[in-house]
Amino acid sequence: MSTRATDRVVETDVLVLGSGIAGLSYAIKAAAYGTVTVITKKEDSEANTNYAQGGIAAVMDPTDSFDAHIADTLQAGDGLCDVDAVRLLVEEGPARVRELIDYGVRFSYSTDDPKELSLAREGGHSARRIVRADDLTGRAIEAGLLDAADRAGVRIHEHYFALDLWVVESDRGPRCAGAVVVDRHGGELVAVHARVTYVATGGCGQAYRFTTNPSIATGDGIAMAYRAGAAIANMEFIQFHPTGLYPVEGRPFLISETVRGEGAILRNLDRQPFMQNHGTAELAPRDEVARAIDAEMRNTGASHVWLDCSPISRERFEERFPNILATCRERGFDPPEDMLPVVPAAHYLCGGIQTDHWGRTAIHALLAVGEVACTGVHGANRLASNSLLEAVVFGERAAEVTQDLLAERSPGAEEPPIMAPTPPVENSAVELRTEIGKILWDGAGIVRDDDGLARAAGQLEELGRRVPSFSAVPEMGETVNLFQVAQLIVESARRRHESRGLHHTLTYPETDPAQQRDTVLVREVESPVG
Repeated sequence: MSTRATDRVVETDVLVLGSGIAGLSYAIKAAAYGTVTVITKKEDSEANTNYAQGGIAAVMDPTDSFDAHIADTLQAGDGLCDVDAVRLLVEEGPARVRELIDYGVRFSYSTDDPKELSLAREGGHSARRIVRADDLTGRAIEAGLLDAADRAGVRIHEHYFALDLWVVESDRGPRCAGAVVVDRHGGELVAVHARVTYVATGGCGQAYRFTTNPSIATGDGIAMAYRAGAAIANMEFIQFHPTGLYPVEGRPFLISETVRGEGAILRNLDRQPFMQNHGTAELAPRDEVARAIDAEMRNTGASHVWLDCSPISRERFEERFPNILATCRERGFDPPEDMLPVVPAAHYLCGGIQTDHWGRTAIHALLAVGEVACTGVHGANRLASNSLLEAVVFGERAAEVTQDLLAERSPGAEEPPIMAPTPPVENSAVELRTEIGKILWDGAGIVRDDDGLARAAGQLEELGRRVPSFSAVPEMGETVNLFQVAQLIVESARRRHESRGLHHTLTYPETDPAQQRDTVLVREVESPVG
């Protein structure tokens, strides 16, 4: 079986992989410095951003403060946050939110004062600081950014799947020269040559059996960066959203934390509340709530618990949560009168490609921002609604670095990489993904232990005999990436011999101050391929 050369080469100054809030907010800024090409493997609006209901956290109320937001973030992060990164996030956040408003994003405003943002409160926050657009904030932001990107001249190419980064040797060490992508419809291989490559491909929720993430969340950027030799950090910290609407298979749908912020109560199948002994009860951080629900289900054998929305008035529920109400009615429930069956589901990755405060990775000219990256702001557990804020704050900072990178001397012509052969597909990608999801859910889920993690590692090793090392067929390529990310999650979890934040292990139930450090994995790469 012979290797395959790319069918053509495309030139651009800046290549952006991903079209969520991290990708688009950066692309708009970078377009001021050169040509920008965005590659997205689905429709331009299909991203985790589009599914974000709650909102974007920022200090917009004069009674709130930067210090309070910082303290809340550090408290949730359980000792692993980069304090300087958190301060950047919080202090630069309000300006980025106002910028979104200038782009045309339509947030919700108070019914009493149409000039005052309607702020919500979520778990772990000490104040109302969640800027929202009813319960469809992500969709509103995505729509506003797409319009702004079009006005800025950003070129967006849909249905192209990124296979691997194009890495070459330079006087600065390994340098990213772009990526090789494949047309999901026609199969054409395209080498996109870029002076700056920006990865914003999102998370890896599809590595778990139950997830709130869309089908595109397959960890592609993390897997590509790991193969290229970039450092990957803190993959053991997977955030499980406490309240996915049961059942979550098929069309996953989460019930936003802001519903609990408005007064909803979690109850077991006997209709008894069970969060009263957990700090701030329903408004405890997500990891505490998810573990409490998981424990309740394990102890009783229940397939779900109930979310009682009756403390919220009908009028208030209809005003605040129109999309949740419509979806619940489609599925046979009519809150707030009807209680909603909910279960935890994999929701957000707090680790990823390790970056500095400007989105720079260990590979020159390769930037990463958003859920794909590990900036240090989330530590061991993300504070609710800090993710959209992280995307716009660090996207802005990465754009500033891009101006400097484009000012460097042009590297000149470079030969596009030769891609590995695609082996015949003997196993169904769907079957392999299902197995990966079950292995991680059972062995590296909400609560772990050494035996379960060792079993998961062994099962993945055995499964690896059936997963190709490379495939230019997008569906199998996603599966290859999911498999690699699954291995990173399990290996990272096995290296942390303590319980901290989202990593809760029965083998080491206490937090160990000696392990207050990042878990960093780096693949040895002999020499970049040019």
